[in-house]
Amino acid sequence: MDPTMPPKDPMLQATLRQMADITLPPPVSMMPATWGWAALAGLVVLVLAFAFWRWHRRRAQNRYRRDALADLAALESGSGSDAGRLKALNALPALIKRTALAVWPREQVASLSGPGWVNFLRTNAGKAKIEPEGFAFFAEAEYRLANDDVPDEATARRVFAAARQWIEGHHVHP
Repeated sequence: MDPTMPPKDPMLQATLRQMADITLPPPVSMMPATWGWAALAGLVVLVLAFAFWRWHRRRAQNRYRRDALADLAALESGSGSDAGRLKALNALPALIKRTALAVWPREQVASLSGPGWVNFLRTNAGKAKIEPEGFAFFAEAEYRLANDDVPDEATARRVFAAARQWIEGHHVHP
């Protein structure tokens, strides 16, 4: 034994042997302790599910618009030359009619032409701001365009812009 160490106390030795290690409390749960938080989480999940359902439904309902806009972009890209412009402008009325047939009943749209067709386009333009000359093209385009009557590039751009505005902005009445 070391002379500098105090003698061991038997009572102290017995007490040290009876001591237990420190026990830690269980970890704190990350789940909310009250039902209010669970109800709020459930409500948030329901709201997000409803928002996703509405977004998906609206996206499915407007698929015809995306398809029509893609077809319109293809027509515009091929309108660089006079022959391409003539071909694109000749195909444009059919694209607009096909777009309208995707939404409105066939009986209401298929037989329209001339002023009746223009009136239909104007009535259902919704938020589209189309100048009257844009509508005038659609009144006569089915019969007017011939190989010797190719509209200039500026006119073609205005007609394509009017078609794009109508496709993007027309309003479908329930």
